[in-house]
Amino acid sequence: MNDQHDHGALGDTEYTEFMELAAEEGFDVEDVEGAIEEAGHGPLPVLAVVGRPNVGKSTLVNRIIGRREAVVEDKPGVTRDRVTYEAEWAGRRFKVVDTGGWEQDVLGIDASVAAQAEFAIEAADAVVFVVDATVGATDTDEAVVKLLRRAGKPVVLAANKVDGPSGEADASMLWSLGLGEPFPVSALHGRGTGDLLDEVLKALPEAPEQSFGTAVGGPRRIALIGRPNVGKSSLLNKIAGEERVVVNEMAGTTRDPVDELIELGGTTWKFVDTAGIRKKVHLQEGADYYASLRTAAAVEKAEVAVVLIDTTDSISVQDQRIITMAVEAGRALVIAYNKWDELDEERRYYLEREIETEMQQVAWAPRVNVSALTGRHMDRLVPAIETALAGWETRVPTGRLNAFLGELVAAHPHPIRGGKQPRILFGTQAGTKPPRFVLFASGFLEHGYRRFVERRLREEFGFEGTPIHISVRVREKRGRKK
Repeated sequence: MNDQHDHGALGDTEYTEFMELAAEEGFDVEDVEGAIEEAGHGPLPVLAVVGRPNVGKSTLVNRIIGRREAVVEDKPGVTRDRVTYEAEWAGRRFKVVDTGGWEQDVLGIDASVAAQAEFAIEAADAVVFVVDATVGATDTDEAVVKLLRRAGKPVVLAANKVDGPSGEADASMLWSLGLGEPFPVSALHGRGTGDLLDEVLKALPEAPEQSFGTAVGGPRRIALIGRPNVGKSSLLNKIAGEERVVVNEMAGTTRDPVDELIELGGTTWKFVDTAGIRKKVHLQEGADYYASLRTAAAVEKAEVAVVLIDTTDSISVQDQRIITMAVEAGRALVIAYNKWDELDEERRYYLEREIETEMQQVAWAPRVNVSALTGRHMDRLVPAIETALAGWETRVPTGRLNAFLGELVAAHPHPIRGGKQPRILFGTQAGTKPPRFVLFASGFLEHGYRRFVERRLREEFGFEGTPIHISVRVREKRGRKK
């Protein structure tokens, strides 16, 4: 980012005019530039942290993200919903994928470590491989090294549990893994993590490889997600059925083909596969964790998430979690209700009620009722995906946005709180994919009012099928410059 400020989605003239407006209203220029830059960033590069159980992965992840978010529990096998976190180091932001959450020896330790590492590596732009320096390299570690070599992603080797000079010697033994210099760290005490992170920044690309939609004629990427057994595979087969063009046999390390290029409605799409978990392994407890890791990996690689919901069951917490995952990742969203043709009148009635209550927070997502089995309404899937992508890429010019905000504030002022009435002074859309807005206000805007603003933005400008991010900057108290 050097000294060149990133204008987000604003053109030069627009940016200049906007900065003048900000200065006039008494905002600090640097603060405004920072806000636009922060909201304007595209997708963040992804760092995966992998290694055997109990080498201190979660502790290291906590160090990296700087807060105690990656629950470190004494009992192994704490399943968590979240597998990705945002972090910042030396002014650069990136995402961290933590694989420390699920470490039960269900598959035999080697297989489970390998499977985790594999999912994480697939989603990542760079990898931190954590080895316990006091134990030295084990066979399991060697197996992970093979996976890393095959994946060809940049790797930084962390030699953990190094608390003093004797540990330094242990760490240097790890040169033998052939992954280059081992960085001695103590995740517990934070020793050496700064040097490690400096190295990580060198390994991470400024932005992830997938420059969204800029590849000329590159197929758009769709993740088909949903809980196990909702019919993702059969939907994909139905879609690909007669029309499968190129099937890209990019074999994963232990999986069948991953991505399918499929022609639909005259356009080639890339379906990022998340179909189920590997069939060989029938394990209950691990399955959910793998499914969520796998879903997270697919969502990171996709531009639009199609969430498949089995209408013969009630909408579950798990369905909502998967939707939240896609929304938090800022992807375009389409919701496909599967097995629609199997419903009787009564179930249909209750389902509509469920959708009204349980899916309220994503009422903006296009909805398609399909049947993977019979192919019913498959033709509606593509228009829904196109609608969602269009919403995801929509940008409102600053002038038009401020005219809208002016009318909105005049007609619906913010409630008075503590004798003051905070006002939205002006705003700009700093980024797209998804649309990101920065509003500048004279005081704190409460959550309800922000939600109201988002609702009105949607009514006015569409944004169908896309989450919207709104950040608010409040003017610092100081003498008004007139």
